[in-house]
Amino acid sequence: MKTILLVEDESGLVLTLTDRFRREGYAIEHAGDGRTGLERASAGAFDLVILDVMLPELDGFEVCRQLRHRGIDTPVIMLTARGHVADKVSGLKLGADDYVTKPFEMVELLARVEARLRRAPEPASGGIQEFRFGDVAVDFRSAEVTRGGVAVDLSAREYRLLQYLIEHRGATVSREELLKEVWGYDSMPLTRTVDVHVAWLRQKLEPNARRPAYIQTVHGLGYKFVAGP
Repeated sequence: MKTILLVEDESGLVLTLTDRFRREGYAIEHAGDGRTGLERASAGAFDLVILDVMLPELDGFEVCRQLRHRGIDTPVIMLTARGHVADKVSGLKLGADDYVTKPFEMVELLARVEARLRRAPEPASGGIQEFRFGDVAVDFRSAEVTRGGVAVDLSAREYRLLQYLIEHRGATVSREELLKEVWGYDSMPLTRTVDVHVAWLRQKLEPNARRPAYIQTVHGLGYKFVAGP
C-alpha cells in the first residue's frame, strides 16, 4: 500500500481527500502546517507528498526547498489556490514534481498522483522482465506498456492490475483477491472499482473490448488472463 503525506491546513479539504484516497487504497497521513509537514516528510518513508502552498509556519515553497536541500527526493505535488504561471514555475524550480491548482476535479488529482507513483513500479514476481500478448508488450523493468509499438497510457492502478493478472495468468482471480492485492483493502467494501478498471484495461489493450480475448470474465467468480507462455 502506497503512503501519502498530505500537508494542508484546510480542514474540509483534508477530510475530503483523506476519505477519497483511503477508498482508493492508499494510506494517508496528515500535517496541518509547513513546519510539521517538513519534519514528517524528512523523517517518514512516504511514497508521495501532497503539499499546499499557503500554510502556517512555513509556506509550501519553503517546505519543498528544504526537502530537496536535505536530499529528500520523495515526489511532491503542490496544491494551491494560486494559478499564476510564476507560482507554478517557482514550485517546479524548487523541486516539485507537479502542480495542481484549486479548485480541481478529484479525478485529476488522482490521475496526477498515480502518474507520479508509477515512476517507481513494483517488480514483477517470478523474475519476468517482459511479457507479450497479441500486439501488446509489457516491460516490467520500466513499467512501460506498448501496443503495436505505440505507448499506452495506463494509470498506476491499471498497470498494477494488469501486472497482477499476468503474474497469475491461467488462474481465476476473484474481485475480493484483486481488491486486497492490488488496492490493499483489508476488508471487502461494496464497490465496482475492479470492474471499472478491468473495463478501462480492455478498452486500451483488447482488439475488441466487448469480446475480450485476454482479460476474460469468469461469471460469478472473477477474471482470468488467458494469453501468453
